[in-house]
Formats: sequence, C-alpha cells, structure tokens
Amino acid sequence: MNYTAREIADLTDSTVIGNPDARIRSIAFDSRTIFSVKEKAFLAINTSKNRGEKYIPATVEKGIKIIIAENKTADYEGVTWIIVKNAVAFLQKLAAQHLGGFPELKTIGITGSNGKTIVKEWLYQSLWNEFSTVKSPKSFNSQTGLPFSLLQINENHELGIFEAGISRPGEMDILSSIFSPELGILTHIGTAHSANFSSEEELIDEKLKLFNNSKTIIFNGDHPLVRQKIHEKFNEQKLISYGFHPDNDLKPASDWKNHQLDITVSHFGIPFSFPMLQRDEATLMNALAVIAVLRELQFDDEQITAKLNALKAVEMRLESVNGIRNNLVINDSFNLDIDSLKIAFQFINEYGKAKKALILTDIIDVRDQPDDLYRNVSQLVNEQNFHSVFLVGEEIPKYEYLFNGEVFIFTDTQQLIESQELNQIENSLILLKGARKFTIEKVKNHLELQKHDTVLEVNLNAIIHNINIHRALLKPETRIMAMVKAYSYGLGGYEIAEFLQHHHIDYLGVAYADEGADLRKNGITTPIIVMNPEQHSYHSIIDFNLEPEIYSFRVLEKFYEALQQKGISKQYPVHIKLETGMHRLGFKTPELDELAGKLKTMNLKAASIFSHLSSADDAEERDYTLEQIRIFERNASALSCSLGYQPIYHILNTSGIVSFPEYQFDMVRIGIGMAGISSDEQIARQLQSAVVFKTVISQISEVEKGESVGYNRRFRAEENTRIATIPVGYADGIPRLLSNKNGYVAIHKKLYPIVGNVCMDMMMIDIGTAKIKEGDEVIIFNSSPSLQQFADYCRTIPYEVLTSISRRVKRIYIKN
Repeated sequence: MNYTAREIADLTDSTVIGNPDARIRSIAFDSRTIFSVKEKAFLAINTSKNRGEKYIPATVEKGIKIIIAENKTADYEGVTWIIVKNAVAFLQKLAAQHLGGFPELKTIGITGSNGKTIVKEWLYQSLWNEFSTVKSPKSFNSQTGLPFSLLQINENHELGIFEAGISRPGEMDILSSIFSPELGILTHIGTAHSANFSSEEELIDEKLKLFNNSKTIIFNGDHPLVRQKIHEKFNEQKLISYGFHPDNDLKPASDWKNHQLDITVSHFGIPFSFPMLQRDEATLMNALAVIAVLRELQFDDEQITAKLNALKAVEMRLESVNGIRNNLVINDSFNLDIDSLKIAFQFINEYGKAKKALILTDIIDVRDQPDDLYRNVSQLVNEQNFHSVFLVGEEIPKYEYLFNGEVFIFTDTQQLIESQELNQIENSLILLKGARKFTIEKVKNHLELQKHDTVLEVNLNAIIHNINIHRALLKPETRIMAMVKAYSYGLGGYEIAEFLQHHHIDYLGVAYADEGADLRKNGITTPIIVMNPEQHSYHSIIDFNLEPEIYSFRVLEKFYEALQQKGISKQYPVHIKLETGMHRLGFKTPELDELAGKLKTMNLKAASIFSHLSSADDAEERDYTLEQIRIFERNASALSCSLGYQPIYHILNTSGIVSFPEYQFDMVRIGIGMAGISSDEQIARQLQSAVVFKTVISQISEVEKGESVGYNRRFRAEENTRIATIPVGYADGIPRLLSNKNGYVAIHKKLYPIVGNVCMDMMMIDIGTAKIKEGDEVIIFNSSPSLQQFADYCRTIPYEVLTSISRRVKRIYIKN
C-alpha cells in the first residue's frame, strides 16, 4: 500500500476529515498489535461481539494519526479521519481496487475445509525463489483476512497465493467479487464450519464460487460429490484432480505407507517418485496438491523433488510435555472436528506409551446431527484403546454409553480439574483434544510436570528435516546413527530417542550406560551404542541389551569377564574403536593382530569398527582429516581380514557428512546437525532451527540516569531507561560471562542487551523506550539471536550451550 487519505477515500466512496495528503502504507485492526505507527491507519471494525471504535483512544495514545471508522468519535489534534459507511465493506472494496491495480499479477486461490494454510505455505516455499511472491499471512482467509492479505500486493510481485475461507452461505459471493484467481485449488472438504450450511451440497456449491473465472482448477477428487459438482459446473476450465481414489489424475501408485520405499505417484499415467518421511494421509494429500500445482507450472521431476525435500513444517502445532506421575501430555487443541481428530490419533501412534487417556470436549460448529457425529467419534476413539476417556461439555457426555473403557463426564474444564480424577492417571500418554471455547490449555497447565516460565521448545519436525538434509548427501543404503548422549545434547532424553526410533534411525549413541538404560526403561528398542562404558556399568550394559564401545584390552577383557559371570554364551555385539590421530581412545595399529586374536577366542562379535575425526569442521586441517580417514580405512580393513568378516565401518560425524561424504562407508553419525548447526554455510542455510530457548518478562522498572542495576552495581544507566527482569539465570544455563552487554536477547524480533550481572535465577535487559510490556515473550536464542550467535556471545560452541541448559528448564516438544 501507498495511498493518501484522499486517494483511499476516492477509491471507496468515503469522506476525509483532516489532512487529505496524509499517507497510508498499512492498516491495523487490532490495537494490541500496534508497535509501529508511521504511515499506519487504524481501522475500527464494529461487530456484534465487539466495537472497534472503543479502541480508538488507545491507538491515538500510541501515536496513530489516521483513523478509519464509521463514526468520528472524538476530536484529536493532528488526527485525520476517513469516515466510511461500513468498515468491513470499506476494507473489501479497497482490497478489490488495490488488486485491480496489478493486472499482470498471476494468482492462485485456495479454499476447502482442511489443509488450506499448509498448501498455501508449501506453495510459497516452493515458488518464492522462482517468482516474487505475496501470500496470505498465517491463515488470513476470512471476510477481513483475505482483504488484508490482498493489500500486501505491490508492484514488485509476480505471483499471489491467497486463501479464502467461509463459515456461512453468501460469504464466498463477497470474497469472489474481491478476488478471482487464475488457478484455483480446492483442498479436502470436511466437517469444519459445516454447521451453518443446510447440506454438504450447499457447502460445496458455496466454496466452488471462488473458481467461476479460474482458467485451471486443481481439486481433491476423493469426494464423489465434489467430483460431480466440479464436472457439472466447469466445462471450459482445465480440471486436475488429486487424491487416493484411482480415478484421480494425480494419485499414489505405490505402497505409500512403506517407509522403506520412496513414494511413487502417477500424474496422468506418468510415474514420479520422491522421498517422504512423514506418511500420514493429511501430509501426503497436501503434498499431492503442491505437486499438481508445480506440474501445472511446468517444473520437472528433479525440480519438484528438490522443492518437496526443502519444505518446512507449518505452524499448526501439536505440543508434548512431560507430565506429573510420569505421564506424557499431548496438547492438540488447535482445532477440533472429525478430520483433526483422525490426524491427532495418527500422531499419538508415534509414541511408545502403553497406556493412553483421552480428554475430549464437545465438537462444535459442524453440520452433523449429534447422534451421527458422536457415533462416528466414539468409533474412532474406541479404535485407539484408551484406558480412560474424559468427556467434557453439554453434548458429548450424553453419548457416554458409546465409548469403551473407563469413561468420566464433566460439564466444563474447571469441573474436570477440580474432580481430582486426573490425579489418578500415571505412566500414560494423555491426549488433550478440545474446542477452543473450553480453554483446554488449563488442563495442560494442571498436568505438566514443570511450571517454570523459562522453556526450551524443541521442534521434532525440524530435527527430522535436518537429518534429511544430511541424508540427502548419503547413499540410500548408508545407515545413520543419531547421538543422543548428554540428554540428547540438552534437548531431552527418551523424547528425542522415541521420535528418532519412530523415524527408523539405525543406531542411537549414548556416552554412559545409565543413559542407555533409561532409554530402554522408556521403551526404546533401537540398537544403542555406549561410547564410554565404565567398568562398573558392564552388568547394566548386558542387562539392558546395550552395545559397548571397546577401545582397549582392559575394557575388552573386563567386559568379556562380565559376560561369563552373567552366563552369556551367545555372541555379543561390540563396537571396536580405532585410534587414528585424535589421541583420545582407541586401538593403535600395532595392537590389531593381538586384538583380532583375542576377539576370535571370545563370544564377542565386532558389530562395527569406527573412529572419530578431530577436525572435520576445519578446512585448514583437511589434509590431517584425510590422513585420519586413510589410517582408519587401512586398519579397519586389516582387522576385518583377520576376523574373517566385515563389520559396519563408520568415521564421519556431522561435519564429516558434509565435508567428506565420499568416505561415508557403511554408517555415519549425526549429532549437533540435528539441532540445525553446520560449519558449511550452504548446508546451514538449508537447516531449520530445532530449538527455541525462551522466557517471559517478569517486571519492568523505570531506571533513571546514574542509577545502578544488579549485584555489585556493575551497570549504571547512562540515561533514563527501562529495565526488564526475566526469570532465567546461570542456574538455567546462562553464563555470567554475558553480563553487562556481552550478550543480547530478542523481544518482538529486536535485540536488547543484558545489563548488570547475570544472577542465579534472573537477569536484566535494557529495553529503553521500546513498546514492551510485562509478560511479553523473550527469545534467548532461536533464529535471532541464533544458537550459533548465542554461543558466540558465550565464547564457546553450540554443544556447550545446549548441554548447559538446566534440567529445571521445561522442555516442550513440538510437532506440526
């Protein structure tokens, strides 16, 4: 946007009171989110539930100089008013006029019940570097959301991707008059927002209005009525269907649930294969929509595969946190309908808890009759074998008799919490699935183990994305060992291991036997290598079926002695460490013959032979690294020859995978790369930050010039300022080294210095005059500052930063 008040008034038949030349580059409709007032107007939207005009004084106080409203509510010095008949209609008309000013813009419009936002975001990720692209922010797709999205268009844009969502009849008539896409996409039609439509047919007819002037329509063809309606209504447009039904133009042509195989799809009879790790129906359906669009835009197979591999998770998140009484709490309260319930049930199958409990509220805003709705819901729930089900609301408790197992009923969330029934659950997975009106997050707060406002948020999707970036450098048959030692580099123990196990990681690596035993106790069955087996731990290693690293004759003989004491006669797998130049642990070249001889006389089998690179991330030490690899290859071959069989060879760590992929041998080991760290700039750009360390502001204080802050008065204000205190300190993993502007944190995406000495449980931030309030979120590291930047503040490496984060910091695990 770049209009004067007069130009906007002329475009929308409105009236200007004040300065007609006042310039407007953006419009805000939520007074709480205004942090910049330059050339910004506030649009007061009056609804049946709220009146935007009552927030005008607050916006003027913040510095807004242009108000768009249906009424002039007061006289403010220097404020220009644009008086409109109806605020929403004004916004829609302005958006239509604005879009009309860019006739060359290619447009993609997306509607449907489920998947709109993900498909939109994935298309943007696939196309932004091919075209200058504008898109709907977040899930802005409503009567106001779509117009706000369209107002982002400027003269540099070549492509626009926009969502259009409706909740009642007549709304698409308005949206389609504003926006008529050249290429239309219809995603899955489900039960979301169906309550206001007399029939499913009416719902479909309403959504299809968006495509009346589209040249091409790409649609989910699995729904028979959708197929029928589209072929009846659109005779002249190009139609492309996608989905699982064999009659679709784009469909799976292989066993897509088999994780050992790439997915093969047929596009008008022509096969196309691509790797895909997450295999639930919703994800694959969204991927098919993206493939159909990319095909239509003439991208070839290689380009499409690269774009699919680069897709990032979309923020529609499922949270898991450790709960009291050894429970795992899964919070999936983003939305609630039959379709999202199915997806939630698919997700919880990834977890290894034997016992499961469900907290489920009324399903609202759907068209289905309650009898039919809850009969379907109960069938889905009963298939999951929950040991207890908690039904919350006014409707769903009436159908208690349909649910299997132990069923409890409550009228609201508070009654559930006060009942104490939740306190009887232990050693279970607890799924929270509630409509937003029930504020199900209160149950999560009640059940979670830790209440600390400072949290480490771990994005599991980002971890698997980062593994896949490294996997792309490997041969398909090369195995991957994930290092989960030191509490998975501070990210968490069994939670990370369980996720990696679900995604078929070949080996897990821990430092000590206790770490491996803890994983086994939590249901991890993947082979686990103990990299530093201590003498007193050998019996535990055997008891928990762990596989020790053998690096000396002492360790070899002591472990063999422990096997004999346990009466183990079958061959036990061990992993032989070779010394190749790091001079830390391992057998040296002159010891190999003796080693082979001893192994032959023992009931031990070398499952792998390996070594460790000291400087794979240092380009200046490339020759030394190559010498290490040469020694390893020579000695491993000699040992294998003496043994009469060839174990798995592995020497590459995360940096080695990137810098020396030609020496991947049979297996590689990935560690810090899972968190999104790489010494290679090109790879680093492809990785996602998997970890967010964040907290909130406890208090903001006014500090005058000359006053001191913190212990020993090490910081004195050079001018009047504001100091924010946050509840995180060196007991949480923030080194005292960061005191007095040696480190920075981010608030509202801007960096602010740490001042005063870092305390055990708190530290202080100089926020100056920024529009920041108590309770606002503070990012210690994520993207800015990044983990690497934060490590630089600490004058150390990301490994030390992550492993220094205290166990008292709550870990939250995110899946999208």
